[in-house]
Amino acid sequence: MKSDLINKLKSTNAVIGVVGLGYVGLPLTLRYCEVGYRVVGFDIDQGKVDTLKRGESYIEHISAADIKRAVAGRFEPTSDFSRAREVDALILCVPTPLDRYREPDLSFVLDTTDALVPHLHENMVISLESTTYPGTTDEELKPRIETRGLKVGKNVYLVFSPEREDPGNQSFSTRTIPKVCGGHTPDCLEVGLALYGSVIDRVVPVSSTRAAELTKLLENIHRSVNIGLVNEMKMVADRMGIDIHEVIRAAATKPFGFVPYYPGPGIGGHCIPIDPFYLTWKAREYGMHTRFIELAGEINSSMPDYVIAKVADGLNAKKKSVNGSKVLVLGIAYKKNVDDMRESPSVFLMEKLRDLGAEVAYSDPHIPVFPKMRQHSFALSSVALSAESLKKFDCVLLATDHDKFDYDLIKTHAPLLVDCRGKYCEGAAHIVKA
Repeated sequence: MKSDLINKLKSTNAVIGVVGLGYVGLPLTLRYCEVGYRVVGFDIDQGKVDTLKRGESYIEHISAADIKRAVAGRFEPTSDFSRAREVDALILCVPTPLDRYREPDLSFVLDTTDALVPHLHENMVISLESTTYPGTTDEELKPRIETRGLKVGKNVYLVFSPEREDPGNQSFSTRTIPKVCGGHTPDCLEVGLALYGSVIDRVVPVSSTRAAELTKLLENIHRSVNIGLVNEMKMVADRMGIDIHEVIRAAATKPFGFVPYYPGPGIGGHCIPIDPFYLTWKAREYGMHTRFIELAGEINSSMPDYVIAKVADGLNAKKKSVNGSKVLVLGIAYKKNVDDMRESPSVFLMEKLRDLGAEVAYSDPHIPVFPKMRQHSFALSSVALSAESLKKFDCVLLATDHDKFDYDLIKTHAPLLVDCRGKYCEGAAHIVKA
C-alpha cells in the first residue's frame, strides 16, 4: 500500500489537495501544477475561489497569467471539502494566529481537519505546513484522523513540513527553498519525502514531526531575537547620538561571526510576531520560562510606541501637537515591495496616531485601497505622492521602505520626515530618525 502511494506521488499521477489558497498554499499549488500534477485547491473563502476560477490573482507577486495557465490546465479551486475524497495527498496551509490573550489559536487547523475527516480514505498522506508548537501534529491531528477508522503509519500517512515562503523575495522560489519534513513514523516520512521530492529541489528529512515543528519555530525565533537586539541597540545609539545604520553597515564588513539585522518600527508578517509565542506557551507545559524569547518580543512590540514618541518630538519642535496634525504614513505592508499586510507595524502606527487625534492617511504603491481586516479598519485609499500632496501633511512617516517610492521627492517636499528605515543617512533639519 505504501509503495503504491509513493510510486503514484513520484510519477505525478497523484492528485494533490492544497487546503488554504493564500500566500503559502497558492504558490505551492502553482508549483505542483507546473510539474504536471492535478491539484484540487480548497478554501473556505468563496470569493477567492471565484477569483481563481476567473484566472485572476489576489496576491501581487503571483501573476494572473500563472493562475490562468493553471486553471486552464489541472488546477481546480473549490470550497467543497467533500472533494477531499478525490485526492491522494492533503497539504494544510491555513493560518495559526494568536488569540486575544496572545496564546496559540489552532481553530483554523482543527476546524479544517474536522471538516476533512469524513472524506479521508486509505492510502493517502496528510501534511501540515502551518507553523505551530511541537506536538500539534501527533497530539491534535493524529487522533482526529484515526476517528475515521484509519491507522496513521499503516494505511494513512501523516507528516509535518513547515512552510518557508518569503513573499516578494526574488532570490528564492517555492522550488528552490529547501523543505524540512518530519513524519509520525518512518513510513510516514518516506511518503512525505515522495510528496515533496518531485516539486522541491531539496527535501531535508528530520526524525519526527516534533523536530520539524521546532525547526520552524527556531528559524523565526532566531530572527525575532536578533531583530529585538538591533532594535534595542537602535534606541541606545539614538541616545548616544550615533546612527545605528552606519554602525550596522560597518559591522557587516566583518566576513565572519556577524549577520546584519536591521531595526524598524516593529515586526510584521504572519511568522515573526506570532511564532515565538507558540513555543513560550508550549514550554510552560514543561515547566520552562523562555525569558530570552519573551524579552525580545517585548522590545519588538514596544517599537511602535518609540516611533510615535519620535513623531511627537518632531511635531513639538515645530510647535505642533499630534492631536490635529495631518500625518502621512508611507508603506503599510509589513515589509518592502509586497502587498502583504499581516501583522504590519504600520497599521499599529496608524491606529496609535488616530487614537492621539491625528488625521491619518497613507501611501503605498502596492496597496491602493486599505483592505478589510479582522482587527483593523480604515476607510482610506493610497495617496499619490507629489510635491503638492506631500506639502499638505504636517508629518510624513516612512514606515515601509518600498523601492517604488521617490525618496528624493519625499525628502525635498515633506515638511517633517520621520524615518524608521534608515533611508536617509545624511542629516537634515527636518528629518527625524526613528
